[in-house]
Amino acid sequence: MASFYYACALLQVENVNLFKSNIMDERIWIYTLSKELSNEQLVDFKNRCQNFVSGWTAHDVSLDASFELYQNRLLIFKVNEDKYNASGCSIDKQVRFVKELEQAFSVELLNRLLVAYENNHQVEVMKASQVKDLLNSNTISANTLVFDNTITQSSELNTKWKQPLQSTWLVKYLN
Repeated sequence: MASFYYACALLQVENVNLFKSNIMDERIWIYTLSKELSNEQLVDFKNRCQNFVSGWTAHDVSLDASFELYQNRLLIFKVNEDKYNASGCSIDKQVRFVKELEQAFSVELLNRLLVAYENNHQVEVMKASQVKDLLNSNTISANTLVFDNTITQSSELNTKWKQPLQSTWLVKYLN
């Protein structure tokens, strides 16, 4: 009987929206961390991100911005553009900040060939060049959930962010 309740609890967790917000749709940018950070580094990383979004501006106007660090591997910046749009200059500020994070933590964030995937409800990261080997070793499969970090709206986080590998650009590695 206990295993039945455990299974029901798992099902409830799976159906919960991971990203709750009072804002219907925010513009987002997602970056994959190439490696795990220590607990000490995570505190510093999150503090720096909080400081950045608190002072993030576009044309000297504060942006209604926030960030999330999903499972400590996927950095998500969000801007409520109902109040003020992120401009080219503000996006440049974000990229410069991300480069600073890369330097400070010796981590890659701008490498678009890093692929985040779900393994036992945990985020794992591989290089695109490793996909074929991981498929051959059965570490991943056509049904492995892969994160599509090209989405640009927060509404897509619960509907389009996780896709089976066979439904992504990685399908080319399947025989």
